[in-house]
Amino acid sequence: MTLLGLADTPRDQGIGEVAAVLRDLDPEGRRMAKVFRATFDQLYDGQHTGRYRLDQLFKTEKTHFGTLIEINLQRELEIADGEVMDFKIAGHEVDCKYSHTGHWMLPVESFGHIMLLTQADDARAAWSAGLVRVTEENRRTSENRDRKTGLNALGRSRILWLHRDASMQPNALLQLPRPVVDAIMSGRSGQARLNELFRRAVNRRLSRAIIATVAQQSGYMKRARDNGGSRGTLRGEGYLILGGDYRIQRDLAAALGAVVPEPGELVSVQVVPAAPGEGVTIGGSSWRLARPGEGAVAPAPVVPRR
Repeated sequence: MTLLGLADTPRDQGIGEVAAVLRDLDPEGRRMAKVFRATFDQLYDGQHTGRYRLDQLFKTEKTHFGTLIEINLQRELEIADGEVMDFKIAGHEVDCKYSHTGHWMLPVESFGHIMLLTQADDARAAWSAGLVRVTEENRRTSENRDRKTGLNALGRSRILWLHRDASMQPNALLQLPRPVVDAIMSGRSGQARLNELFRRAVNRRLSRAIIATVAQQSGYMKRARDNGGSRGTLRGEGYLILGGDYRIQRDLAAALGAVVPEPGELVSVQVVPAAPGEGVTIGGSSWRLARPGEGAVAPAPVVPRR
């Protein structure tokens, strides 16, 4: 993640001071990225609803997204309450605004103040956050019936981006074709749906929220394990389910040339026996990733946890 700024933006000492604090609190944007991911998952509530897309939310829920981003950012970064605006950072009143589209609505009370502008796109697993002051020359002259306005072209060009199109944990169900997701979600039980997820969403980072959304059951992570779970069931079809909580399994994913799961994630891959010296040794035998259309050749090996 890269910190961005515009060299030709007129110097605003307040914005510089606020930016410095936020950069100190979250230099690489990892904490903010976690907030955006968690807020999407919080609103979807996939474990109880099976929802995973923005268009599945009610209008009021979509509207509530901005409030949750404000609350969750404040909690994560431990930002003080403002006296007039949402936050007080480096002694400055800062209003926090979110927009799914990047067209932020600015109320009259924000005029003259610094805005923390946020945006996220779950389909692209990308988010942005920047700072701008709502001066007269930076905002449009037109207003809606609530007397809210927006930034004009000059104002948008003056946004000091802390992070722009930075990455966040992906939503695997949005990265798959809709018919594939429909097939996964059509299973009659949580276990059947999870088994199909691991068959269809191969070589993708699968978060706990995705596992919960597909299973729609309590104890959903147990459904992915051995002893009757997906890991044991799918081993016979040549699938390995690698967990990011185990360093040895992350290393194994990297050695196979697969996507490496982060802590709290799973990655499913299908493997086949390889010629000695040409693959990765697991359980005393050599294995490689199955090629498209190759299918199961032999049961997958048991992967170590340590």
